[in-house]
Amino acid sequence: MAGRFRPLVLITVTTSLLLATGCGGASLGTGEDSKQKGPVRIGLLVPRSGTYKALGDDMKQGFELYVRQHGGRLGGREVEIVIADEGETADSGKAAAEKLVKQDRVLAVSGVVSSATVNGVKDLFETGRIPLVGSNASPTTLTGTKYIWRTSYVNDEPGKALGKHVAERAGGPVFLIAAGYQAGKDEIEGFKSTFLAAGGKIAGEEVYTPFPGTKNFQPYLSQIENSGAKAVFCFYAGGAAVDFVKQYRDFGLAGRIPLYAPGFLTEGGVLKGQGDAANGVLTALNYSADLDNAANRQFAPAYRAAHGTEPTTYAMASWDAAQVLDKAIKAAGATVTPESVNAAISTVGDIDSPRGTWRFNSGGTPIQPWYLREVRQGANTVAGDLGRLGG
Repeated sequence: MAGRFRPLVLITVTTSLLLATGCGGASLGTGEDSKQKGPVRIGLLVPRSGTYKALGDDMKQGFELYVRQHGGRLGGREVEIVIADEGETADSGKAAAEKLVKQDRVLAVSGVVSSATVNGVKDLFETGRIPLVGSNASPTTLTGTKYIWRTSYVNDEPGKALGKHVAERAGGPVFLIAAGYQAGKDEIEGFKSTFLAAGGKIAGEEVYTPFPGTKNFQPYLSQIENSGAKAVFCFYAGGAAVDFVKQYRDFGLAGRIPLYAPGFLTEGGVLKGQGDAANGVLTALNYSADLDNAANRQFAPAYRAAHGTEPTTYAMASWDAAQVLDKAIKAAGATVTPESVNAAISTVGDIDSPRGTWRFNSGGTPIQPWYLREVRQGANTVAGDLGRLGG
């Protein structure tokens, strides 16, 4: 399926996940077409189907918005965006990434929702020497890379950002509960690292609910009620976030036991699904649509106008990924290759972002601000500053 992003950007949408075998043994993404002064080809690896399609839509829209706002160009060159469907499994994500690198021979890739995908494609980008400027997935296990950058965060950082704050305000033990997969474990460990160091106490044992498949949270809510907890820290996203927040309210815990979480609990479309059950929920995230800074005044109103909804952290990080590539391609000069762009990424310096100014650390992730948000009248609102993490 293909279409054109008018007036200046060609988008080739790839929904097939057939494994590409490459073109006549050519090297990965380093052909002469990459070195000429014509259009550059950027791969966008995001879910176009499956559970995470909504996140993929946000990421695609954020990336495209930046390109559109900059005349359809990155680094002064016309850009061709090739979109491949990450799907919802590591296998589908790897197949799509291999197509972008081997068949489409892109200059660089952005996107990636799933931690399983980014772990699965690590060797593809590292051995192929193709830069991946990821804008979501960032597991704690992804270390020692030279060609993988992330404009989002490391998975344990939202929890880290909240730990000290909750320890100082809970007034007693805190119950920990999360979805039982890698991101949930990363978030809990991140929270504990700063919460316990600040003198916080845990109510009972931390709980990991089966993922996917947990729809009924009543048994776990009973555990919370009987634990003596003065607050709850949880990690859920997507449909599970809607179910947990609504059942938390229906069980009578909302308003009695404060609920804290990484911002994904109330980010994007899930907030609408939660309705007034989300009011009062406190979250930590690197972005809120109501931030008042010059970059967000450029980004947020344009996103609302284009899509009729509030921008999310997923869209923002993808807008920033396009900005990183814009600066790097320009800095690479006349000879633009994957290796020259990757080298330039390490020198881009401060990024003027809707979240506030940030820069890459030595591990390729942001040194950035974090915010406490509270849901008020159905919207995430900045309620405080949680400091900077990443360096």
